[in-house]
Amino acid sequence: MGAGSPAVAAALLLVSAALVGVAFGGDIVHQDDDAPKIPGCSNDFMLVKVQTWVSSRETDEFVGVGARFGPIIESKEKHANRTGLLLADPFDCCAPLKEKVAGEVLLVQRGDCKFTTKAKNAEAAGASAIIIMNNLHELYKMVCDQNETELHINIPAVLLPKDAGTILQGLLVLGKVSVQLYSPDRPLVDTAEVFLWLMAVGTILGASYWSAWSAREAVIEEEKLLKDGHESSLNIQTGGSSGMVDITMTSAMLFIVVASLFLVMLYKLMSHWFVELLVVIFCIGGVEGLQTCLVALLSRWFKPAAGSFVKVPFFGAVSYLTLAVCPFCIVFAVLWAVYRRMPYAWIGQDVLGIALIVTVIQIVRIPNLKVGSVLLGCSFLYDIFWVFISKMLFHESVMIVVARGDKTDEDGVPMLLKIPRMFDPWGGYSIIGFGDILLPGLLVAFALRYDWAAKKTLQSGYFLWSMVAYGSGLLITYVALNLMDGHGQPALLYIVPFTLGTFISLGKKRGELGNLWTKGQPPRVCTHTQHPPKDADSAVNLS
Repeated sequence: MGAGSPAVAAALLLVSAALVGVAFGGDIVHQDDDAPKIPGCSNDFMLVKVQTWVSSRETDEFVGVGARFGPIIESKEKHANRTGLLLADPFDCCAPLKEKVAGEVLLVQRGDCKFTTKAKNAEAAGASAIIIMNNLHELYKMVCDQNETELHINIPAVLLPKDAGTILQGLLVLGKVSVQLYSPDRPLVDTAEVFLWLMAVGTILGASYWSAWSAREAVIEEEKLLKDGHESSLNIQTGGSSGMVDITMTSAMLFIVVASLFLVMLYKLMSHWFVELLVVIFCIGGVEGLQTCLVALLSRWFKPAAGSFVKVPFFGAVSYLTLAVCPFCIVFAVLWAVYRRMPYAWIGQDVLGIALIVTVIQIVRIPNLKVGSVLLGCSFLYDIFWVFISKMLFHESVMIVVARGDKTDEDGVPMLLKIPRMFDPWGGYSIIGFGDILLPGLLVAFALRYDWAAKKTLQSGYFLWSMVAYGSGLLITYVALNLMDGHGQPALLYIVPFTLGTFISLGKKRGELGNLWTKGQPPRVCTHTQHPPKDADSAVNLS
C-alpha cells in the first residue's frame, strides 16, 4: 500500500520462486523401478475406482491402488462388471477360505501374510477379485517378493485405505452390496491445461504492457523536467520515488540460494499450521496486488480520487481511491481464506495470484539481458535440481511434495494457479507455480520496454518473439506432462531455453546483443543540451 510496495513485491517474489518449477495434473499410473518386476508380477501401479451399490442403489465411490500382479483392470466403466461383495472367512484370507464363493468379490483385512497369498487363496475359493483393507490411512504398493517366480494370479487385487475399507465393510450390514472395479484413462488433453496456458500467457501479456506503459510515462516525465530546466530533479531514479526495484547481478544469484533455503524450510516444516501461515502471507500479497491493479485501472475514471492523498499512520500518503478499494480487497482475500476448501475457491486463488504476479512484474524489473540471463539461468538449474535431482537426497521430489501440500489436509500450497480438470474422470487440478509465469515474465516485460524505448515495430522488436517463445515453451511443458502420465515437470526446463535462447539469438542476429547485454536501453540522444554559438567559442579561444 503505497510506500511499502517494493519491499512487499520483493518478498513475495522470493516466496513465489520457491515453487518456480512445478506443473502437473496428478498421475494415475506409476512406474516404479524400485519395486521388483518378475514374470506374472509386472503391472504398473494404477489408481482404481471402486463404485458401490447397496440393495441396487448407488452409494459411495472409493479410490484404491491396483497390485503389481494379476490381470490389468478394465479401463471402461461400461465394460466393468458389477459383482456382489462378501467378507472373507477367515477375514485376513491368509489361509484357505472355509467356503467356496460363486464369482463374488472378497473384502479382506490386511493381516500379516503376503498380498500374493491372499490373492491365491481368494482365487482358489472362486472369487473374481479381491479388495484389501489397509491397516493404515495411506495406500501401499502391493508387490511381489524376489523369490516368488512364475506367478499365475488371474484375479485383480485392489488396496483401499483404512477409512474407505471401514466404510465399505459397514455397507455390508445395510444390505446386499455390489461393487464395480475400473481404472479410467485420463483424456489426452484436458481443457484445464488449455485455460491454464491462456491464463499464464495472458498474465504476462497484461503485466508486460503495464510495465512498459509505466516506464514510458517515467521517461516522458523526465524529459518534461529536462525541458523545463529542472536538472535538480534528475535524481528521480527508477527505483526511487516511482517505487520500482531493479534486480542486480548479486541479488539475481542470491535470490535462487535463498529460494532454495526457503523451499527446504517448507519441505521440513510442512504441516497444517505452516500452510495456514502461507495462506496469511498469500493473502497479504494478494491484497497488495489486487488493490494495486484496481487502483491503476480505476484511476482512469476517478482521477480526482486517485490524485488526492491523505496521510495514514505506518503507510504514509495514501490516495482516497486506494482507501476506497482496499476494504474490498481485504474482504475478498479473507473470504477466499475462509472458504478455500470449497469447490469454486480456485477462482479466488487465481484472481489473487494473477493480481500479485502482475504487480510484481510491474514493480520488479530486469535492467539488462545480462541480469536476466543470470536470473533465468539460475532458475533453470534450481528447477531441475528440486524437481528431479532432489529425489537422490530426500528420496522424493521436494518441489512436487511441497506443491501438492503432502503431510497436510490441503490440496496444495496457495502460491499456485490452478484449474479443475473438468472432463477428467479422476478430477483433480492442473496447476502451475507462480515462478513459471513471474520469472520469464520479467524478461518478456524487459523486451517490451526496450522495444518501446527503441521505437521498434512489433515484428522488428523482441516482445512478440519472446511471447511466442514463452507460449511454445509452456506448450512443450504440457506435452511432456502428458507423455509422462501426469508426473510433475520442471516447467523452466522447457521455458528458459525457448525464451532466453530466442532473445539472445535475435539480439546477436540484429547486432544489438552488446547493448541489450550491458545497458538494456537503446542509445538515447539528448535533445535538450545547450551548445554555445560558434562566435562565442572563437572568442573564448582568442582570449
